[in-house]
Amino acid sequence: MSNKTQEILEQYRNSLMPTYAPSVVIASGKGVTVRDVDGLVLYDFTSGIGVHNVGHCHPKVVQAIQDQAAKLTHSSNLFANEPATQLAARLVGLSGLGGKVFFANSGAEANEAAIKLARRWGAQNGGRYEIVTFRNGFHGRTLATVAATAQSWCQEGYDPLPVGFAYADYNDLESVKAALTDKTVAVMVEAVQGEGGVTPATDEFMKGLRALCDERNLLLICDEVQSGMGRTGTWFAWQGYDVKPDLFTLAKSIADGIPMGALVSNERLADVFTTSTHASTFGGNPVAAAAALAVIDVIEEEDLLRRAVEVGALFREALQSFVDKYDQLLEVRGKGLMIGLVVDGDPKAVVDALKEQGILALTAGGNVVRFLPPLVLKEEDLEEATDMISDALDSIFGE
Repeated sequence: MSNKTQEILEQYRNSLMPTYAPSVVIASGKGVTVRDVDGLVLYDFTSGIGVHNVGHCHPKVVQAIQDQAAKLTHSSNLFANEPATQLAARLVGLSGLGGKVFFANSGAEANEAAIKLARRWGAQNGGRYEIVTFRNGFHGRTLATVAATAQSWCQEGYDPLPVGFAYADYNDLESVKAALTDKTVAVMVEAVQGEGGVTPATDEFMKGLRALCDERNLLLICDEVQSGMGRTGTWFAWQGYDVKPDLFTLAKSIADGIPMGALVSNERLADVFTTSTHASTFGGNPVAAAAALAVIDVIEEEDLLRRAVEVGALFREALQSFVDKYDQLLEVRGKGLMIGLVVDGDPKAVVDALKEQGILALTAGGNVVRFLPPLVLKEEDLEEATDMISDALDSIFGE
């Protein structure tokens, strides 16, 4: 570790609350790579935790940000702005739900908005408020979204948590039925659990949830914060299951690094929020909205949905060859370019070895190495990265 990296990390530790423990100081990024403060280039297979789907500093997104920043950076929601209005219309069009959009600043805020909207709708439909979520799911870090996240590691120390959440087992429809009460208003699900271990829902489970919600007059909410904007090979992961939610949330990759979250409804729920019943000062920020419009353009123009499917299949095939080779690797799972490598034990050693070889990756679910490379990943980059992964795994598991 160089003196410059050490100096910045020391200042970081002295100045920022210790909610993270970074070991790399990133100075710049371009496409699928980042450069640290000492000039070391690394493949970023985290995409900033699922943010840079179109890659770091895509020229079209950069230009959109610069152009909008020179005209208007903020107006508040007491006034309309053109980029946010255009973006809302495009998101509704991409979803095919025919509803409306509420803009926030993050995934947690988007999920909080979904929870509030569901409760408001429930208050008008029998006084219902309880939402069923899933073990190993993840929905954010506010008190309500922590309560919605059925994982003890992120709830510890924050009691009393807000009431109104019940937990069921993922991919287990009978468990969902057992969690329902006369106070249940909605089911909130990730079509692919990200933080919980990159676990896709089964087709039967997603269709079963939709049918169950229709039967019991419940809302189906899909959390697309990590899986949205093309990550799994469709605009939104729920589109890969031939079901339609009543509400879904977006954040992370929607504006390629500019903070933004969104709640998208179907037509039935489009006007549940009325004037002053929910708000966000920065929601629909024109610079973020301009970036998001450019992200959509790039995904369409560069056919990145197809690339996520095709390159994702190649990547999973390469990782499967390592599973076949090493007993310590158990499984490859995921969709598109949202991929998990299941490890027999702590995945951190693998993540550290990958970093030594020049690849940034993530952990998930306690025993999973999570890969979220930008959708602009080219086959030649994947080939080079595969060699680096091979060297990293050999350094740990080889004889």
